[in-house]
Amino acid sequence: MRNNIIKFAFFLISGTMMANVSLPNIFGDNMVLQRNSEVKIWGWANPKEEIKLVSGWNNQEYKVTANNQAQWELKIKTPEAGGPYTISIKGYNEVILKNILIGEVWVCSGQSNMEMSVSWGIDNGEEEAKNAANPNIRFFTVPKLTATTPQNNLLGNWTESTPETMKYFSAVGYFFAKRLREDLKNVPIGLISSNWGGTPAEIWMPEEVVKNDPVLLENAKRLNEQEYGPRQPGRAYNAMISPFVGFKIAGTIWYQGESNVGSEVYDKTLAALITSWRKAWQDDFPFYFVQIAPFKNGSNNFSNVIVRDSQRKLLKEVNNTGMVVISDVSDTIDIHPKDKKSVGIRLANLALANTYKTNSNLVNGPLFKDLKTDKNKAIVSFDFAEGLYFKNKTTKQFEVAGADGTFYPAEALIKNNQVILTSKKVTNPAKVRFAWGNTIQSDLFNKVNLPASCFISE
Repeated sequence: MRNNIIKFAFFLISGTMMANVSLPNIFGDNMVLQRNSEVKIWGWANPKEEIKLVSGWNNQEYKVTANNQAQWELKIKTPEAGGPYTISIKGYNEVILKNILIGEVWVCSGQSNMEMSVSWGIDNGEEEAKNAANPNIRFFTVPKLTATTPQNNLLGNWTESTPETMKYFSAVGYFFAKRLREDLKNVPIGLISSNWGGTPAEIWMPEEVVKNDPVLLENAKRLNEQEYGPRQPGRAYNAMISPFVGFKIAGTIWYQGESNVGSEVYDKTLAALITSWRKAWQDDFPFYFVQIAPFKNGSNNFSNVIVRDSQRKLLKEVNNTGMVVISDVSDTIDIHPKDKKSVGIRLANLALANTYKTNSNLVNGPLFKDLKTDKNKAIVSFDFAEGLYFKNKTTKQFEVAGADGTFYPAEALIKNNQVILTSKKVTNPAKVRFAWGNTIQSDLFNKVNLPASCFISE
């Protein structure tokens, strides 16, 4: 009897030791894989263990042998959108992933305005949640964690959008996905939400990126320790981004910047983040972001607007990026604007126009293009300027400066979708600025009622 017990115990132990094909949690039931792609799937097993993967959409078998570090990875081809499918992964044991959809996968990242959900209290949130049952929208929420070195797994699981799951998921992300589905019809959308309120951009990129750049390093040293979140470069990247690097995505939406207010180099900081993520994924994926809202930050009248202008400048510095301006749907006394639906829809419209090419409408607000002078006149041109108009017929938001750099209010007139500026105090204008203040909400719009970004002419 005792021998049988020993044998049974040995069988259990050896079976457990052998039955160890496993995957990171980003691969699981209910997940969405990027359509029409070669996607990487990886995991762990015994060294030299043969792994067989069978994809449910075509019953194709893929084989690989785990290396001496007990790791394996495979690249498999995905079809056009569809599902649900299963994937079988077999070594000494078998793992079956169920209810998998093939569609479009987006990362939603940043700080509290991206994290903000219906449960926080958003405009019309309860009504939206009631109608959120949609098995073709899937969520993966990354828990808040830090690490001093890059991690290879994280907690979490994929869920379908239901009134209950949507209520606690990124509202901007949900409205983004819902709008994408309107144009992409039956294409499933998978969202990976990795956010942390009150965090600066520096913690969301690899530590060495900051350390190897004197400008970024000097700027990072000025970040104060906060009780509600980490400030050290790399800490969130290591625990909240690195574990799913390589999971094939269509792109990223980003809403962050409030915790970098005071920085004069936010464009360089965010450019470094985008470049580092694209390098890690080995993919020049689209990166669409939200310009932070006008808000009274601290005692400096220009700390917030400088970050917003840095976000505008980034568009010309980094390719395959887009920005939505939200000054018209924000509240200057609330750092968490409640209208998250407009933000998600505007981000989706950027993706539909630029990534998917299904939307030919104007999707950007006016963006400063150039400044020309004619005697005492400053003539300002914009991109996306069709149908320019001032919200209140006239504006007091433009200022001009001469060679001395001192700005004075300017009279503004719209002609041929350009803005003509004059000021009795500036006979030879050299610079222009618009909506230049922390709490100024732009009053210049185009024909689709999208607001112009603040700017100072280069």
